[in-house]
Amino acid sequence: MTLALSAEEHELRDLVRRWAARHAPPDVVRAAVEAEKEVRPDYWRSLADLGMLGLHLPQEHGGGGFGFVELAVVAEELSRAMVPGPFLPTVIVSAVLSDAGMVEELPGLADGSRYGAVALQPGTLTVVRDGARSRLTGESGPVLGGQVGDVFLLAADDGGRTVFVAVDRALLEVTDVRSHDLVRRNAIASADGADLDAGAILRPESGRVVDIAVTLFAAEAAGIAAWATTTAAEYAAARRQFGRVIGQFQGVKHKVARMFGMAEQARVTAWDAARALGDRTGAGESALAAAVAAAVAPDAAFQAAKGCVQVLGGIGYTWEHDAHLYLRRAQTLRILAGAGAHWRRRVADLTTGGTRRRLEVELPPESAELRAGVRTELAPACGLDDAGRKRYLAEKGYTSPHLPTPWGKGAGPVAQVVIAQELRRAGLRPHDMIIGDWVVPTLLAHGDEEQVRRFLPGSLSGGITWCQLFSEPGAGSDLAGLSTKAVKVDGGWLLSGQKVWTSKARDADWGVCLARSDGDVPKHKGLSYFLIDMNNSEGVDIRPLREMTGEALFNEIFLDDVFVPDDCLVGDPGDGWTLARTTLANERVALSNDSSLGSGGEALVDLAATMPGGLDAEQRTLLGQVLCDAQSLGLMGLRTALRSLAGAQPGAESSVAKLLGVEHIQQVWEVAMEWAGPSSLYGDHDRASATHMFLNSQCMSIAGGTTNIQLNIIGERILKLPRDPAPAR
Repeated sequence: MTLALSAEEHELRDLVRRWAARHAPPDVVRAAVEAEKEVRPDYWRSLADLGMLGLHLPQEHGGGGFGFVELAVVAEELSRAMVPGPFLPTVIVSAVLSDAGMVEELPGLADGSRYGAVALQPGTLTVVRDGARSRLTGESGPVLGGQVGDVFLLAADDGGRTVFVAVDRALLEVTDVRSHDLVRRNAIASADGADLDAGAILRPESGRVVDIAVTLFAAEAAGIAAWATTTAAEYAAARRQFGRVIGQFQGVKHKVARMFGMAEQARVTAWDAARALGDRTGAGESALAAAVAAAVAPDAAFQAAKGCVQVLGGIGYTWEHDAHLYLRRAQTLRILAGAGAHWRRRVADLTTGGTRRRLEVELPPESAELRAGVRTELAPACGLDDAGRKRYLAEKGYTSPHLPTPWGKGAGPVAQVVIAQELRRAGLRPHDMIIGDWVVPTLLAHGDEEQVRRFLPGSLSGGITWCQLFSEPGAGSDLAGLSTKAVKVDGGWLLSGQKVWTSKARDADWGVCLARSDGDVPKHKGLSYFLIDMNNSEGVDIRPLREMTGEALFNEIFLDDVFVPDDCLVGDPGDGWTLARTTLANERVALSNDSSLGSGGEALVDLAATMPGGLDAEQRTLLGQVLCDAQSLGLMGLRTALRSLAGAQPGAESSVAKLLGVEHIQQVWEVAMEWAGPSSLYGDHDRASATHMFLNSQCMSIAGGTTNIQLNIIGERILKLPRDPAPAR
C-alpha cells in the first residue's frame, strides 16, 4: 500500500522509510508527545541533507528539481511513521512561494535553516490598504507549524476576498496553543498593523494556494490511512478471542477490508492531485483533482483511524498505543483542510460546469511506428458492412489483440493501448465475445488443437456465441460445491443436473459447463469442464428466469442425461476447477475510453442539468460524493494500466475497484431515481430509465461473486487475514 508507482518512486519511498526508522523511532515520537511545546527536531538538517525539504524546488534555488508526485510520496511516508516536525507546513510554504515566483526564502527552506508555517483559514486577519501601503491586522486561524515556524503563509481577508500573505515571524506575535495533534502543534499569529512588503501578498489566486496545501494534506492522509489499516490487519491476524484469531470473524475481516478500500481511495486521489499540480496547462483539471483529493483523503484517514481503534479494542484506547496519535492527526487534517461537504460541492460545481479530468497514458516514442501500421491495416475495414468488419477484424487479430497469433496479435501493453486508440479513431468495434472472452483464453490454454481450430474462428468473428453453465441453486459463490453430475459412457459423458443464472442461454450456440465427474475426491478436484451444443443436444431444457425488472435475461437450465462427446471435454477429467479459474486478465490492458466519471457519473451529471431550479446544497454535496467515487474508480483503472505498461503486475487497485465499482453504480441509480421524484414510481419505464437501471443494478453485488465474498478476498489475499475455519465434515 503506497502512493509510489514507478520504480524510482518506490526507491524514494524506501529511502524515506529507512531514514524514518533511524531518526524517528517510537521513543522520538513519544518525546514529542510529552514535550511542553513543539521544538525543532535534531534531525531536521539530516532530512534536508537527504534532499527531502527541497525535493520539489528548482535546482537553482537549492532544490532537487522534481515534482509534486515525489513530494507526495515523501509526505505519505513521513506521515505513516508519524515523524515529528513541521515537514508538511514547510514544504507547503516553499511550494507556494516557488509557484508565485518568490524565490528569496527557498534556499533556507530547502536547506533546513528556515521553517515554514501555514494557516488556511483567515480568522480575523485582514489586509488594510492605505494608498500604496498595505498593513496586516487581526488574528489568524490555527497556524500549522506555527510554534517553530520562521516563514508564515497566512490566509487573510482583503476587501471581502481571501488572499495569502507571506510574512516573517518577526512581524507577528505568535501564541502557542494546546493542540489536538500532540506531535505537530498549532499556534495563533496576530498582527497589529504590520507593514507588508510589496511582494508579501501572493500573486497566485488563493484557490491555487489552497489546492497545493490540500493536495499535500491528502498525501499525509494517505499515509495515516495506510498505517491504520496495516496496524488493524496485523492485530486482527494475531489477537485471539473465543478460541480463534479475531481476523477470522467476518465482522472484523470486512471492517478492515473496508478500511483498505478507503485507504486506496485516499492514495489514488492524492496521487492524481499531485500529478495535476505539475500540469499548469490544465488549471481546471488541477482544481478538480485537488477538490476530489480534499473531499476523499482526509475523511478516509479519519474513518480508517477510528476503525483501527475499534479493531484494536481496549489497547487502542490507551495513551501508550499510537492509535490515538494517528486519530488526532487525521482529524486535524480533516478540519484544517475545510469541511468535506464544501469540497464535495466544489467537485459537483466544477464537474457540472464542464471540467473533466483526462485519464491518459504517455506512450513511448517507438509507438508512433506501431500506430502507423495499425492505422494502415484498419483502413480496409471501414468500407465493409458490420458482419464483414467483424470478420476482417477477427482475421487480423483485433478482436482480442492480447491473444497470441494467429488468433490475436500477441500485443503487449503498449500495443494494446495503441490498438484501442486507433479502433476508436476509426469508429470500428470488433465483435464483443462477452462469455467468449473467458472461453477463448481457456481453450487456448487447455484445449487441444482440434478444439482451438473448431471454436476460435467463429468465436472471434461472432459466428459462435457462448453462455456459461456454472452456477447452481446450491452452488453460487461456493462454485466448487456444485452437484451437476457427469457420468462416463462410451464415446463421451452424460450430464445431469440444474444450472441457474445463465444469461444468453436461449441465444447461445454453445455453453461451457462445469460438472462433477468424480464424487470420491475433494470437491475442487472432482470437477470437469465440458462444451455443450445448446441447439442440438437432447435433454437440454432452458427455462426463462424472470427478474425483478420484469425481464427474463437469465435462465435456469435442466440437464437430463445430456450426451457430451469426448472431443468436447476440455483438458483431462478433474481439471475443471483449474480451467474455470483460467483467464488472461493480467495480460489485458483495459483503459476506459469514456469520461473519467464513467457512464454512471455522466448520467447523473446530465440528470442534474435537467433539475428544475437546479440542485440544492444537499443535492450538490451528494452529487460531489458520487463523482468523487467515480473519479477514484477511474484513477484505479489508470494506475492498473500504468503498472501493466511498466511491465508490473496489477496492484491492489483492481481488487478495490471491483468492490467500489458495484456500490458506486448502485448508488448512481438510487440517487437518479430519487431525483426523478414521484414520476419514477409509476408508468412504463424503458431500459434507459432510472427506475429500470436501479432495479437492474441490484444484481451487480451478487453476480460474479457477492460483495461479501469480495471483502473476504481483500481481507484474506491482500491483508493476509486468516481464512474462515473449514466447515465440519
